[in-house]
Amino acid sequence: MALELRQQLKLAQKLVMTPQLRQAIKLLQLNRLELAGALQAELEQNPALEEDFSQNDTIELPPELKASIEVTEPGKESDFTEKLGATTESLGEVNWEDYSNNFDSNFSFAKETPPADAPSQFDFISEKPGLSAYLQWQLAHSELDEAEMDVAIFIIGNLNRYGFLEVEIEDIIEAVGSYTDEVEYVLELIQDLDPPGIAARDVSESLYLQLERMGKGDSLAAIIVRDYLHLLEVRNYKELMKATCKKRNDIIRAIDFITSELTPYPGLPYTKEDTNYIVPDVYVVKVDGEYEIRLNDDDMPNLKLSEEYLAMLENGAKKLGKGQRSYIVDKVKNAEWFIKSLYQRQRTIYRVMESILKFQHDFFERGPQYLKPLILRDVAEDIEMHESTISRVTSNKYTHTPQGIYELKYFFSTAIPREGREALAAESIKTRIRKMIQEEDKAKPLSDNAIAEKLADNNIQLARRTVAKYREQMKILPVKHRRQSR
Repeated sequence: MALELRQQLKLAQKLVMTPQLRQAIKLLQLNRLELAGALQAELEQNPALEEDFSQNDTIELPPELKASIEVTEPGKESDFTEKLGATTESLGEVNWEDYSNNFDSNFSFAKETPPADAPSQFDFISEKPGLSAYLQWQLAHSELDEAEMDVAIFIIGNLNRYGFLEVEIEDIIEAVGSYTDEVEYVLELIQDLDPPGIAARDVSESLYLQLERMGKGDSLAAIIVRDYLHLLEVRNYKELMKATCKKRNDIIRAIDFITSELTPYPGLPYTKEDTNYIVPDVYVVKVDGEYEIRLNDDDMPNLKLSEEYLAMLENGAKKLGKGQRSYIVDKVKNAEWFIKSLYQRQRTIYRVMESILKFQHDFFERGPQYLKPLILRDVAEDIEMHESTISRVTSNKYTHTPQGIYELKYFFSTAIPREGREALAAESIKTRIRKMIQEEDKAKPLSDNAIAEKLADNNIQLARRTVAKYREQMKILPVKHRRQSR
C-alpha cells in the first residue's frame, strides 16, 4: 500500500471554554476578601460597570440580565461546567481576538488573570524588612572593618527563619577567606545583638545566650539548657535531680523560668510571612429552631450597567465610529458577564452550603464529634452540578456556624468503618483524640497505643500508627513531650 498525502475534512464536537467562562470560574474560586478586591478592580477598570446606590440589600441581579441565565429545570441552578446563556443580542458580536494573549496582574473580565500566587511588580522593587535587615541596621553602628563586615554579612545571610546559624565556622572561613579568630569575634558580636539568642547553632545554645544576657549564666537554668536539654524535653525530673544534685522544687522552678521567660526560636518574630485573615463567606445561624443560611454581603456593593453607555448604544449608534462602538460593546458585555457571574457565584455557594447543612445536620446540632463521612460527589449529585464546581466553591472559603468557623473543605472527610454501626468521618476521630489528650492526666499522658485501645472500646478500630498520624496532623506532641510534673 503506497503512502500519499491527502486532504480530508472532518467534523467533530468538542468543549471549548471561552475566556469569559474561564473568568467566571476563577470568580467562583475567590474567597470573600479576594472577591472584594476583584470587584473593586473591575469597577475601576470598566466604565460600563457602576455601583447601584439605590439598593442597600444583598446582591440582586438586574431585571434585564435575569432572563439571560439559563435554568434547565425549576429550582436547578446553571452549572459553571456547562455553557452559560447567550447575552443580549443588541450588543452585537464580540471580537474574541481582544481576549486572547492578554496578561495583567489586575483582575478583569476583559483580560486573562495570572495565578493567585504570581508575584506583582512591587515584589521586584521592594522588600519588607525582616531579621536580616534588622541585624544589618544594628551592625551599621558597630566599628567593623571591611573584612569583618564581609564575615558579618555572610553569617547573617546564613541564618534560618528561626535565627539559627546553618553553617560551620570552617565553612565561613573558606567562603570569605578569613581566619578563625576573626570569624569567632564577629560571631560573638552578632550574638550580642538583638534579639537575644540570635545566631546560635541550636536551641540549647540559644537559650544559654539568653540566660547569659540576663546575668544568669551560672544558674541552674543555664546548666539545664546547656548540658541536660534532652532530659528537659521529656520532663525527666529524676535524672535531672541526679545530674545536677538539686532538689525537685529547685528543678521545677528552673524549668518554669526557662519555659516562661525564654524563647527557643528568637528569629520567628521577625519573619516576613503575611498574616492570612479569615472572613466567613457564609453564615449558618439558628433561628427559632431552624437553621438559616446567610451569605456574607457586608460592604459588597450592588452593581448595575451604566445607563449612559446603554443610552449611547441605543440612541447614538449612528454617531459612533466603528472603533468607538466596538469599545463600548466590549465594556458593556464584560460588565454584564461580571454581574451575572457574581450573582451565579452567590447562588452556587448558597446551594452548596444548603446541601452540606442537610448532610451534616448532626454536626451543626452537636459538634465535630458527629461529623459524618461526605465526599464531593454526594453534594454534586444532590444539587445536580459537576464535582469540579463543588471543589471550586469549597476551596479557600469559610463558614461561620454555631460550632465555630470552619473551612468548607472541613465538612468533606473519608469514612472510618465500624462493625455493626454507622461509619465515622476521619475529622470526627481526630476530635475524639484531641478531647482524650486534653482530658488526660498530665503526669501520666496517654500513649498512641492507649488512645487506640480507648477508641476500640467505642467500636472504633484504628492502628497505633494511624493514631500517631492523626496526632501529628493536629500538631500534638508525643507522649514523652506531654508529660508534666505534679
